[in-house]
Formats: sequence, C-alpha cells, structure tokens
Amino acid sequence: MRKIQFLLLATAVAMAMTAMAQQLPVYLDDNAPIEQRVEDALSRMTLDEKIAVIHAQSKFSSPGVKRLGLPDFWTDDGPHGVRPDVLWDEWEQAGQTNDSCVAFPALTCLAASWNPDLARLFGRSLGEEARYRGKDMILGPGVNINRNPLNGRNFEYMGEDPLLAARMVVPYVQGLQSTGTAACVKHFCLNNDEEYRHQVNVIVSDRALREIYLPAFEAAVKEGHTWGIMGSYNLYKDQYCCQNQYTLGQILKGDWQYDGVVVSDWGGAHDTEMAVKNGLDMEFGSWTDGLAWGASNAYDAYYMAQPYKQLIQEGKLSTRELDDKVRRVLRLFFRTTMSNNRARGFLCSEAHYDAALEIAQQGIVLLQNKRSILPIDVDKARRVLVVGENAIKMMTVGGGSSSLKVQHEILPLDGIKARLAGTGIQVDYARGYVGDTTGEYNGVVAKQSLVDNRPAASLIAEAVDKARGADYVIIFGGLNKSDYQDAEGHDRRHMGMPYGQDELVEALARVNKNVVFVNISGDAVAMPWRDKVAAILQGWFVGSEAGKAFASILLGDANPSGKLPFTWPVSLDDLGAHALGTYPGTWRDGHKIIDEEYKEGIYVGYRWTDKQGKRPMFAFGHGLSYTTFKLTNLRIDKQQVAPDGSITATVTVKNTGNRAGAEVVQLYVSDLSGNVDMPVKELRGFSKVTLQPGQSQDVTITIGPRAFQYWDEQQSRWTTSHGKRTLLVGTASDNLPLKASFTVL
Repeated sequence: MRKIQFLLLATAVAMAMTAMAQQLPVYLDDNAPIEQRVEDALSRMTLDEKIAVIHAQSKFSSPGVKRLGLPDFWTDDGPHGVRPDVLWDEWEQAGQTNDSCVAFPALTCLAASWNPDLARLFGRSLGEEARYRGKDMILGPGVNINRNPLNGRNFEYMGEDPLLAARMVVPYVQGLQSTGTAACVKHFCLNNDEEYRHQVNVIVSDRALREIYLPAFEAAVKEGHTWGIMGSYNLYKDQYCCQNQYTLGQILKGDWQYDGVVVSDWGGAHDTEMAVKNGLDMEFGSWTDGLAWGASNAYDAYYMAQPYKQLIQEGKLSTRELDDKVRRVLRLFFRTTMSNNRARGFLCSEAHYDAALEIAQQGIVLLQNKRSILPIDVDKARRVLVVGENAIKMMTVGGGSSSLKVQHEILPLDGIKARLAGTGIQVDYARGYVGDTTGEYNGVVAKQSLVDNRPAASLIAEAVDKARGADYVIIFGGLNKSDYQDAEGHDRRHMGMPYGQDELVEALARVNKNVVFVNISGDAVAMPWRDKVAAILQGWFVGSEAGKAFASILLGDANPSGKLPFTWPVSLDDLGAHALGTYPGTWRDGHKIIDEEYKEGIYVGYRWTDKQGKRPMFAFGHGLSYTTFKLTNLRIDKQQVAPDGSITATVTVKNTGNRAGAEVVQLYVSDLSGNVDMPVKELRGFSKVTLQPGQSQDVTITIGPRAFQYWDEQQSRWTTSHGKRTLLVGTASDNLPLKASFTVL
C-alpha cells in the first residue's frame, strides 16, 4: 500500500512540476531568442507595469517588474569611470565606502591615442568596474564633435573628426557591452555648446549633419550595436532632441533601424505627447525632476509616467507607441540584467590601473621638442624644478557628471619624485600660481588642501628664483575642472589660460632655456609664449595614474605617440564658428530660445583651416616622438574603383631612430572631381604601428565606399562623387608627403 501511495504521490508531483514548467514564462529560458522572450514578457505586463519601466524611480534607476522577476535597472555616469553612488533623490553622496573607482583618462586622451584596440580595452575595463558596482548601463561614451574649443565639455568627447570618433567609439562600445553592461552613447545630437545647452536651437545643413555630426553615432549604432542612446538637451528644428521627430524618429529609428533604447538626458523631456510620439523610450530626471519638487509621488509626475497613462485611458493616445518603448526596454533587460552571460566584476584591479596607464601614455601628445630637450637626461641632470598648481591638484574631482571618487590618484609631482628617487636628481617645487583651491564636487572632497594666500608676484618670484639653478623647469599648467573651464554647464569665455599663467611662463622662460610646459586641459589654449619654451606636452586629464604617466613620458620610459584629435588654432578666429560670428547664437524675442546657425557647414576644424589657408598652432593629427619615422613606397591596389568598391593603400614605415616607438599612419583623400563643393582633404583611414629601432613594416589601409560619397541634400541620400581623387598619406594633416591618384567610376 505504501509503495502504491508513494507512486501515486510521485506521479502527482511529476504532473504538477510538468504543469508548472509549461506555465513558466519563456523569458526565463536563456536558450529562447531574445525577441521571443520580449514578446512573452510584454504579453504578461499590465498597463501600470508598462508605464513604470519607461521612467525613473530614483536619481539613477528605473524599476523592473518584480511580479515577473525582472530586476530594477541601474544606470550611472560616466565615460571615464563609475561615478560614486548618490542619494535616492539627490546629487549628494550616499556615504558609501565601496564606491571608489579607477579613473581612466578622459575621452580626448583616448581619441589622441588613435588606437582602437585601446578603446576596446577602455570599454572592457570600465564595464568590469560597473559590473562590480551593480550598474547595468554606463552613461557614455560621448561623441559630440569638437566644433568650438570653448565648449566646456569637449574633454568628454573624441575630437573634431567624424571618422576618428567613429573608429574609436565602436570598439569602446563593444568592449563595454562585452561585460553585459549597456553603453549609452551621448549626447544625440548637436550638443556642441554647454553655456546655453537647454535653450540653443541648432540650425545646420542636412549635409553637415550627416557628414560631420552624425557619423560617430551612426557607427555606434550600426557597427557597435549600442544598446543605449542618450538624447541631448538642445533643440534641432525647434524640437528638443530628447523628443525629436527628425533625429530620433526619422534618422535613428528609421534610417538606422536602431533597436535599443533612447534615454533622456536628466530633465531633457518637456512634453508628454512629443516624448511619446517622437522617439523617447526612458525618461530620467534631476532630483525629482523639477516637476513636483519634494512630492512623494514625484516620479509618477514625469511626462512619461501618470500623464502618459492618463492620455491612454482617455483614448487620446494608443498603446502602440507604449508597446514599442516597452519592447525596447525589455530587450535592454534581456541583454543586461536578465542575461546569465555577464562578465565578472572587478573593482580597482591591477589590470585596470595598467589599462589607465597605457591609455594615458599613448594619448599624451608631444607638441614641441626643441633641441630634443625631452626626454630628461638623467645622466646629466642634477636638479629638476616642478612648477604649477596642476602638478599637485587632483583632477578626478569636478567637471560635472564625469566627476569621480577614486581609490587613488597619483599627482604629477609625486609621480616625478617617485621616478627620480635614488637617481641623485633633486626635485624641487614652486607653486607659481594659485587657482581653484576648493577641490569638492557633489560631496566628494579632494584629499588635499591647496590654500595659499601669497600674492601672485611672490609666487612668481619664488618660482623664478628656483628656476635659475635648475637643469629643467617643468610647468604643469593649463585648465582645471572648475566652472568656465573644462566643466559641464558652462563654456570657456576665451582661449586664454587663467590665474596669470602666461606671466609665469614668460618669467621662467627668461631665466631658464629648458622650460617644459605640460598643458592639462581638454582642448586648446592660447600660448603666446610658445616660441620661448623648449618643449610642450598636451597632458589632458589622464586619471588615476596621472603622475606615473607624466613621469614615464618626461623621463623617456614611454615614448610619446599621441596625435591631436582636433586642430589647435592660434586664435578663435581661425575656426569657422568664430570667424563667421555664429557662436553663441542670436536670442529670439523673449530670450527663451537662442538660434545658433552652423554657417561653416561641413568646414569644421582642419577642413576650415585648409579652406581658408590658415596655419594652425598645431595641426590635426600632429604629434612628435622621441624617435623618427620614414614613410615610403606608397602603392594602391587599383587605379579605378567602382562606386560600391574599395581601394587599398599600402605604405612602408621604418623606425629610423634609436628608440622603440609608435607612429600613426594617416590617410586623407582629396576629391578633385568638381561635382560638389568638397574640403581640401578629409581623413579616410589610419593605423597605428609600433616599431623597434631600424625595423620596417608595411601598413595597409582600406577605404570605401562611404569615403567616395557625400550627402546629397536634394535627394536626401548618400551619393557617390564620380571622378578623380588624390590619396595623401603621412603622419599629420599638415605632413602628407606621399600621394597617389585614382578614379571613382
């Protein structure tokens, strides 16, 4: 009897388990296709659940669907490191003790490496830090084009050239998402100013939009397959870009067939119907977003929350748009929070610091090196003087949403002292100038005190006195991440350096011929004293390993190989945005909207200086090395190219110096067909190669067919320009000695 009872019980349990298995939602089956899991989950969701997942529930999170086992979704800044946790509804720190991070170099430094492999390493390393911290989406990278050197946020972007930005953003996104962490490429699009970012309405030709401002985003979508895109604050065609029928509806989701989510910048939505109909998928906001300050139901008051639900219930909106948004959000969940294939997380690992150091070393640009004064000769030097506040100032704190709370940051002075310890070389320091001594952002306080009340004259006098007997004077100057410098929310007011630094540099150059200026900034600064100093390094904001990176370059442990990702003008009038008087724009009546017309069109950066015959201070793609290279024997695989074909160029590169080093082979194309107005030349390909002394290597670059096209505004499509081309190859946009001709049929 007991045996029969056991069998009956076992049979009943088996039948019950079978029935339960049949009822299990498909989305729990990891072997089912994502789209099948998306449709299954969507069919099970209530209207309230659908509304909930498309807007925030806190400063950085949105809800999942607990009833269906879908966890909450957590976003975080930023592109250079995982931002410290803040309170649920406020920007202030949450007081965590495990939210420090590795600060990777700013994206201008990454772009200056001209090394896509490093971009992949950057993304992968950042994704691992995000995984450890429980973040599902990193709000970055940024790929807005450097149109104007005054933009306070240029340090977060990848330069002025659409091809360079495109080739760097794709592996970054792929590396980041390989960890199961979503990228959120930003700010889509035309976010080229900070000062009036909430009010500026950009007026730009379709051709410039497609050829200059969109290619990096397009590559991130079509090649990188980014899972997230963030809309920008500004307007285009009088519509905010977080709810824009042209950029989000027609281009992103129409032309490019984007299947990911569009996330609003924080507080970037302005109207429920516009947001619903014009492409926004997930709405986030600042504090409780300004719609219902302090109210307990503030998140329900978002445009995409209860107001949306009410319009559906009243029959004024259908659920068609809602279901499309929810599908995209569910797709995001199954790619991230619901995926069992996510990478392990690591926080502040040795590998991440190594990655940060390598990116910094390859991105630092040697702009000038008279008499080959660098690297520092440790056999002859006896005394090195380091000058400047930027040698002792933490640069990971501040600048806006990319501000970080680091485990450690090696300061330039400390890095140089550590490197020279035991060599017998004395390292002295003079402040030189006093700038921003606050060192605080959103509750993160720099672990240092920079207060110095001495007058400027005394600081300069001290530095000059110490410089007289020094073998090398290394000035760390430039900008910092204070307002109206390199910082979110404001643009710089001019190209000049703050805090009386020009006077300091001039004074030091008068008493010492071996002055090295290390410029810390995200963009170009005026250098009226350029010819009076021996060497200039562009140092960027290089993160946790800053001091070690600068010491390794200055002492020659690493050979600089960075190249400028933008044109460094002598003055603002050397660039179209300022020469044509279009920046910052013209206020409309009522001072609510400012129209900024990009009158220079496609002529941004080197395209403008080439057209005008201007000679910049430092050209796009410029960067020196401690060794020398020679490029020879350019050959192409064909003389005629079909419109849908490609052409391959090969050049022999030889390291003709006595140090190992890396060179960037740059390929530009001049369109001589005369079919349409074209720049003098445009970057169409590049490749970075590392060589030992005396070593030669063939470098091959293939281009086409986009390289043969322009955006035809009359037909609203890419059109091939048939006819003659000149292919130019060299190591900077103003150093292209090799040429070959071909014809596009």
